[in-house]
Amino acid sequence: MITKIYHSFLFAWNGLQTTWKEEQNFRIEILVGVVVVFCILFFQFSFIETVLSVIAIAVVLTAEIINTAIEDLCNKVEPQHDFVIGKIKDTMAAFVLISVLGAAIVGFMVFYNHFLV
Repeated sequence: MITKIYHSFLFAWNGLQTTWKEEQNFRIEILVGVVVVFCILFFQFSFIETVLSVIAIAVVLTAEIINTAIEDLCNKVEPQHDFVIGKIKDTMAAFVLISVLGAAIVGFMVFYNHFLV
């Protein structure tokens, strides 16, 4: 039982490492997340501000990981240019974009509320 859980954790860790190595946007999003966490600690965000910020960070990173997995799967299934594969990749990119925009809106609202109100 413990061995199975340990291996599951290792597989997940390998997936994070792969995404880190292969995806520049993931590294940028991690950096932005670290800056946000620093702001949470430095400016002593409220519990609700912290929760919203952490959820926003997690959603963006999760979207990027899903995008990477689907993109790699598409490349494996059809290495040549294909209209449907292109549409799938564009849709996944839109998924990441929407998550980033949502996180940016949450960030704006939290920072606005924290500093300007």
